[in-house]
Amino acid sequence: MSSQSTFWRHSDGAIPNVLAFSYIAFAHVSGIALLTFGNPVAWIGGTLLVAHSLIVAAYMIHDLAHMAIFRSRKVTLAVAEMLLWFCGAAYAPIGRIVRMHMRHHVDRADLALFDPRAFLKIAPCWFRRLVYALEWCYVPAVELVMHYQVAARPFIKKEFASERPRVIFVGLTRGAFFVLLFMLSPWALLGYAVAYMIFLTELFIADAYAHAYEFFLVGDANEKVSREGRGGDDYDLHHTYSNLISVRYPWLNLLNLNFGYHSVHHDAPSLPWYKLPEVHRRTYPADAPQVLPYSELWRSFHANRIKRIEALDAGSIGEGPGRADGFLGVHGVSFLTVV
Repeated sequence: MSSQSTFWRHSDGAIPNVLAFSYIAFAHVSGIALLTFGNPVAWIGGTLLVAHSLIVAAYMIHDLAHMAIFRSRKVTLAVAEMLLWFCGAAYAPIGRIVRMHMRHHVDRADLALFDPRAFLKIAPCWFRRLVYALEWCYVPAVELVMHYQVAARPFIKKEFASERPRVIFVGLTRGAFFVLLFMLSPWALLGYAVAYMIFLTELFIADAYAHAYEFFLVGDANEKVSREGRGGDDYDLHHTYSNLISVRYPWLNLLNLNFGYHSVHHDAPSLPWYKLPEVHRRTYPADAPQVLPYSELWRSFHANRIKRIEALDAGSIGEGPGRADGFLGVHGVSFLTVV
């Protein structure tokens, strides 16, 4: 067995994965450089490059969680931890992120340690109004709450107290990174903030419209939930959607590392990102009910941005054009923040 095949989980993984990791680094560094130019066109380009580097990194974490990149678990977890820091999501350990995501697959449900809907119901009125106002302006306020609660929980709940050093370390190092950006240029820090909002919005769209699963709030990563009514592959087939960026131009789905081929991913969770399109083409025709492209989702994303904030149900999916209009999407189910 060659050294390449022992390093990569799949023998053909070297080129696509090296390209993906290289792109993350190149896009991030180039984007930050453009943010410092003081030119509006360069600033916009830099913001988009930084946002896209974060998006690709997040979906590499997703593949790493499924052990779809490296053969070694030790290497997998080490690289995943570095990418978590890169994405500003390293406040929870990778082990719990992997555990919660595997449960999402096994239990065929959306499970989380925090429910933003319940939180907003008891939050001060001014805070709730602020969240509504920001969401109306397309600022992913609920997803920001989800990220914040992961960092805050070790200081609120004693059962997570052992994670305080991690949170402090990540907070200090991320803070130093932001200071460096500001020293390079205040515009660079602003561009990074905008890029991060774009990043959170894309992750929200991809996760929120991937399933019409039942939501469970759990106290820890091992708390059991009822699987009644969700026991077979047939349930997964009819509650999982391939929310593709484009059906007509499949290469555009690389923008989120083929995460939109979600039905195939749930059929074969260890299949790496670069193999998903081919298997999808063999399995799901373009008019399959499981294919729910962004062209069908934009109207729902826009029209339901206020209604979905505290909605307990994902809504319903119809048939024909506009079939996703009643599919609200679900907040607080990102694999990075359900922990």
